[in-house]
Amino acid sequence: MLMLAQSTPPPTHALHDAIFKRVHGSNLVYNTCWEDPRLDRQMLNLQPDSRLVMITSAGCNALDYLLDEPAEIHAVDVNPRQNALLELKIAMILRDDFDDLFRLFGHGTHPEFATVLDGMNGSLSPDARRYWESKSHYFRSTPMNPSFYYRGTAGQMAWLALQAFKSTSSRVRDYLAALQHVTSLQDQRVLYEAVRPALWNGVVTWLLRQPMAMTMLGVPQSQLHLIESQFEGGITGYLQSKLEYVLTKVPYSDNYFWRVYLTGRYTRSCCPNYLRERYQPALQASVSRLTTHNTSIANFLREQPGRYTHYALLDHQDWLAANQPKALDEEWQLILANSEPGTCILMRSAGPEINFIPEFARRRLLLNPLMAARLHSQDRVGTYGCTLLAHIMP
Repeated sequence: MLMLAQSTPPPTHALHDAIFKRVHGSNLVYNTCWEDPRLDRQMLNLQPDSRLVMITSAGCNALDYLLDEPAEIHAVDVNPRQNALLELKIAMILRDDFDDLFRLFGHGTHPEFATVLDGMNGSLSPDARRYWESKSHYFRSTPMNPSFYYRGTAGQMAWLALQAFKSTSSRVRDYLAALQHVTSLQDQRVLYEAVRPALWNGVVTWLLRQPMAMTMLGVPQSQLHLIESQFEGGITGYLQSKLEYVLTKVPYSDNYFWRVYLTGRYTRSCCPNYLRERYQPALQASVSRLTTHNTSIANFLREQPGRYTHYALLDHQDWLAANQPKALDEEWQLILANSEPGTCILMRSAGPEINFIPEFARRRLLLNPLMAARLHSQDRVGTYGCTLLAHIMP
């Protein structure tokens, strides 16, 4: 149920906000998508005439959505490094060397990446090429940083958290090793119950409560406030609850989201669809339908107005609602002005409900809470508070 009121966040912490802007303004933040495209594709129900506007993030899900063969996908991100990452994935797919593609983005390492990059004449935009030339070390494995998936701010935080967990005790290290071989939920639950007393020690709890840790993971102050004010146990309780869900409620053998951060790599049988060999011909034939845009959703709609049929907005409106309510109103005005009747809206929030949609937009939305809740409960990522699925009414 949509509500119109939202608790007022505490006074802005200037230092936290400045650090957050610095982190997001000058770094690759997300090296892999943190939303489950298997569920997204059920909710979006893309068709041959679909025109989707989405936030790029790491680009994995844009490529996944292409498998449904929509007419257009517009991947929009204010951080050009996120689009540079998607450009690199597209270029590697078109290069048609699956072993190199999987070495780069499956294993997260490629000792000859600089040579591969040199051979991509015309495959990357000038800005993307310059970025990857400056970051070729991201795919170099070292003892201090063994994988691309521990690069970028979210990856660096994942690496620090993993080391903190491993330092807890030999029981935790043994647990993480055993987890990679489980084949059933029952095995997962038995393993988790045995290790739970040792898992949440003081060091881990302290680390995950630090605002800088959340900033590196891409969580702004507004979302921290949502969690602290609306979730029992605050940040610590939220994180413990979400991790327990992932480790006991959804099969780990199929959970490539968590596997990549716990091991630094995917396997051939547990990876995003763009890294599956059988999908390469379909992706090579359809990537021309996918374009990237270094701007905001609102600016994209101003600059490229059209009749779009789908929007995948991730959770960025949490931040807009808390920090730029006028920009939130404007974004919804532009979405409504650039949509067909029946246009699908998919978004998520850190909070247990989305209570900030402007009244004028809410009146135009037909919600599907049953499907959203049912699929939210199957989410392999398990870190969001809620999912919203709606269609725009005439």
